[in-house]
Amino acid sequence: MRRETLYLQDIIEACDLLHAFLEGMDASAFLASELHKAAALQKLAVIGEAAARLPQAFRETHPQVEWRDIIAFRNIAVHAYFAVQWDIVWATAHDDVPVLRRQVLEILQTENPEESET
Repeated sequence: MRRETLYLQDIIEACDLLHAFLEGMDASAFLASELHKAAALQKLAVIGEAAARLPQAFRETHPQVEWRDIIAFRNIAVHAYFAVQWDIVWATAHDDVPVLRRQVLEILQTENPEESET
């Protein structure tokens, strides 16, 4: 599971950075800040890219994670940038990313406990 572990660790790192970027912000402050919007979108794209690189069989083994939605979000962020809805970016980064981090950490702890010191 070495390759998968690297992608999962990339997801954890991006989640942690998103948390740091948004700490203390509310939705209106986020929506008013081009810097925070760009930073959040970039980390969400990293999460989506890492998820897309996980083998399909691996993703199917862990259906508790919304892999398809994560990858689709990345595709919109990268390929349809001007169609990005910033309120959805906020909700995703603020509400969904902490859940994703917990899910990915649980996968790491279950499947590879010796490398899950995150």
